[in-house]
Amino acid sequence: MATTTKIEWCDATFNPWIGCTPLGPPCDHCYARVSTPVRAMHIEWGQGKPRHRTSEATWKQPVIWERQHEQFFKEHGHRRRVFCASLADVFDNEVDPQWRADLWALIRQTPHLIWMLLTKRVGNVPSMLPPDWPHIVAGGYRHAGYPNVMIGITVADRAEAIRDLPKLYRFGARWKFISYEPALGPLDVEYPEEIWPDGPPMCCSGYDCGCRGMPVDPPLIHGVDLLIAGGESGTDARPAELQWFRSLRDQCKAARVPFFMKQLGGVRDKRGNLEDLPEDLRIREFPEISA
Repeated sequence: MATTTKIEWCDATFNPWIGCTPLGPPCDHCYARVSTPVRAMHIEWGQGKPRHRTSEATWKQPVIWERQHEQFFKEHGHRRRVFCASLADVFDNEVDPQWRADLWALIRQTPHLIWMLLTKRVGNVPSMLPPDWPHIVAGGYRHAGYPNVMIGITVADRAEAIRDLPKLYRFGARWKFISYEPALGPLDVEYPEEIWPDGPPMCCSGYDCGCRGMPVDPPLIHGVDLLIAGGESGTDARPAELQWFRSLRDQCKAARVPFFMKQLGGVRDKRGNLEDLPEDLRIREFPEISA
């Protein structure tokens, strides 16, 4: 869909199909449903509306990127990060299952790309993984998955984190990430009692707690490899608080989780103007993902 992108945490976007259904307040100002491709192709948004599969030329683009891997790595020092379904949701239950099977086949065909699958429907993921999705069961949790796939969830506040983080941890993906965008409330991703009433699992096997063999002190963000944060953008952006992002930055630092601050969005200063990113929040880290 795009060889370049304005989304700072990826190198390219690929949309196997276009269309989605809003899920609650975080979707109120969704950029995707008013994007240029959606308007140009007159794609209707919402439940029961047909999803639009993209062209054969679009589906061939990741294969071209795969062939360009060595040159891209030489120029950028990392594998190409592909945000898959920026105008849709891979785990949308209104999508033809064959389309998703075709996507998994394409992902297997492009092992040097880092596929970033971001969903608001994490509860659908286990039933929609491919039949050959590898699993490792350790300490009651499932891990592994395709080595070139990152699966992430969007959470807008603590309540969504409490609801969805356990689902992300349990179905099994080699790489997991959180997108805290749009930030609509404070987010505490250290061990909230609502998720683990008996306290966090504190092993150091490198699997059970996601620490990959690192010491368990300070407390870890359970199994997360990346946390992306950002306020809502656009003319109707709902305001966020700088302290939400600073608190999250500190949690990630303590837990050695890469922290990527995308934008402040609706954060406002005392004059009501949008602020530029403060120096202490100009952090754009990313995990090192080997082939």
